[in-house]
Amino acid sequence: MFTKTLAALAVTSVLTTAVYAQSVKVGDLTVSNPIARATPPGAKVGGGYITITNNGSAADRLIGGTASFAGKIEIHEMKVADGIMRMKEIEGGLEIPAGETVKLMPGGNHVMFMKLSDALKVDENRKVTLTFKNAGNVDVMFNVKSIAETMKMRKMGKHKMGDHKGHMKKKMKMNTDG
Repeated sequence: MFTKTLAALAVTSVLTTAVYAQSVKVGDLTVSNPIARATPPGAKVGGGYITITNNGSAADRLIGGTASFAGKIEIHEMKVADGIMRMKEIEGGLEIPAGETVKLMPGGNHVMFMKLSDALKVDENRKVTLTFKNAGNVDVMFNVKSIAETMKMRKMGKHKMGDHKGHMKKKMKMNTDG
């Protein structure tokens, strides 16, 4: 019995990792690791995080997208200015330079799901169609993770990039008015 349970857990772990590590190719772009942050019931916005690699010789732009669970999708940036965290839409979309990888992560650039029709629940998968200026539309399955798991992504990403000076202060004010 224990062996069967252990085997079932191993298979579940592999399947979960496979969903988390999904990669989709469109033109010269590869979109990978699509993660959405779980939201509480009644929330009207949610965040999504992805890695985009441009293997081409020309830049492209992530300009938006659509999803059945969101009335609108925008590409947002978060920056600290004068000690205040500010979040706003990136006008014209996010550039994906030729030959580079761009990571959308918690605390930085991200996909913003606006006007949510229902809560995003941990471990469910949500289909999103991302729109790129040159590569066009690509369907991606975002795996929903807890807030704690998405914050781990942020910490791991900063440490991998060697950014130790970018840690936020505990008493930072939040401002979303742009």
